[in-house]
Amino acid sequence: MSFPTGFLWGGAIAANQCEGAYLEDGKGLSIQDVMPKGVVGPVTEEPTPDNLKLIGIDFYHRYREDIKLFAEMGFKVLRLSIAWSRIFPKGDEEVPNEAGLIFYDKVFDTCLSYGIEPLVTLSHYETPLYLAKQYDGFLNRKVIDFFIRYCETVFHRYKNKVKYWITFNEINAVRHFPLMGAGIFTPKEKLRAQDIYQTAHHEFVASAMAVKFLHEIIPDAKMGCMVLGALNYPMTPHPQDMIAMMERDRDCMFFADVQARGYYPLYIKKLWEKEGVHVVMEPGDEEVLRNTVDFISFSYYMSKCTAADTSIYEKGKGNLTSGVRNPYLKESEWGWQIDPAGLRYTLNYFYDRYQKPLFVAENGLGAIDELMQLPDLTFTVLDDYRITYLRDHLSEVENAIEDGVDVMGYAAWGCIDLVSASTAQMKKRYGFIYVDRNEDGTGSLARYKKKSFDWYQQVIKTNGGSLKSEL
Repeated sequence: MSFPTGFLWGGAIAANQCEGAYLEDGKGLSIQDVMPKGVVGPVTEEPTPDNLKLIGIDFYHRYREDIKLFAEMGFKVLRLSIAWSRIFPKGDEEVPNEAGLIFYDKVFDTCLSYGIEPLVTLSHYETPLYLAKQYDGFLNRKVIDFFIRYCETVFHRYKNKVKYWITFNEINAVRHFPLMGAGIFTPKEKLRAQDIYQTAHHEFVASAMAVKFLHEIIPDAKMGCMVLGALNYPMTPHPQDMIAMMERDRDCMFFADVQARGYYPLYIKKLWEKEGVHVVMEPGDEEVLRNTVDFISFSYYMSKCTAADTSIYEKGKGNLTSGVRNPYLKESEWGWQIDPAGLRYTLNYFYDRYQKPLFVAENGLGAIDELMQLPDLTFTVLDDYRITYLRDHLSEVENAIEDGVDVMGYAAWGCIDLVSASTAQMKKRYGFIYVDRNEDGTGSLARYKKKSFDWYQQVIKTNGGSLKSEL
């Protein structure tokens, strides 16, 4: 078997996309509560009824039922996030909200009762709204202290329950979506490159300090970073297209370089000189950054193409970023190009660069699923398209492991249907479990197993062995 013993099979969800209960038990507002259309729509003054995330899939009240279904599939790990504003409603309080802490106690206890390890993301696109409005998020260095207070609180609280952690979800998203990525309330068009890189520095310092405190509070715990792992192919072998590919990849790798290596690479310093950027660092920052992460995690949905002159090519579609359309690849219903071999390439690229364990923190297919009734009167979704997508990608994970890459685990994104991050839609479904909720907010919220549920159950049961029989 290529998948190692102890491989962490599982799935991934995010608090703001599934929990709902957006003001229950003392929770404060997060930036997601005023983003009813995701990153593509306007920010509202107050939460509006059309924001599906306010209810999500009601995981807050149904987590026992959902985790039981994950356990039935055989999950070894569940990647989930803590809603920062459940613990500190405004973000800058000195005393945490006990009701919020109790909720995650119950969630983690339920996971552990089934033998599922929680993999907890500390900040998954859900900065407290107060910190965004009053401080401009991580553009303000003061927010580092609030973040570390939150980290220390949950590390102490869950030190006997959680041993795998991630600091910031897709930290490189700050380049393109500063509000979602770093809680910056200033409109994107008013921000300079200086502002983005200064914010990134503050997040790097916060991440490194979180690593330091985690190792002190929970010595056997592991902390990872997480980036949006969409690497580039050159459109042609023209040397200038190769240089363009190198430069685009550095946009992504810069964020992993600092957290995995503990210092700023020379190429980014040269870029700062060229762009007139001067990142302000306080004494001790460079030493703090040496607290590097224990593993690298990333999301992977597609690869991208690029060229020295992208204007002469058709533009592709993507999750949070897009490149030039690759003529050799098929596309999903949302235009995302499907490239299983690109996952093998990405795993090898990261491992060659860092020699640290890797975790595929997100991977999956968003599609419009049709719920149907079978002759035995049960309901399901015949999502063979999803099975094909996941089978092909997992086979490439296996190939990467055979290449010698140290892969810790794999978490299928949206293992239960939830509200999408990019567009805040319900119809873009990823899960092995169908949730009866519609685009207009109606629906019973009942859960139904899709065909892929049984398929993934068999994959996990055989530690990936069943993949070979399908090829």
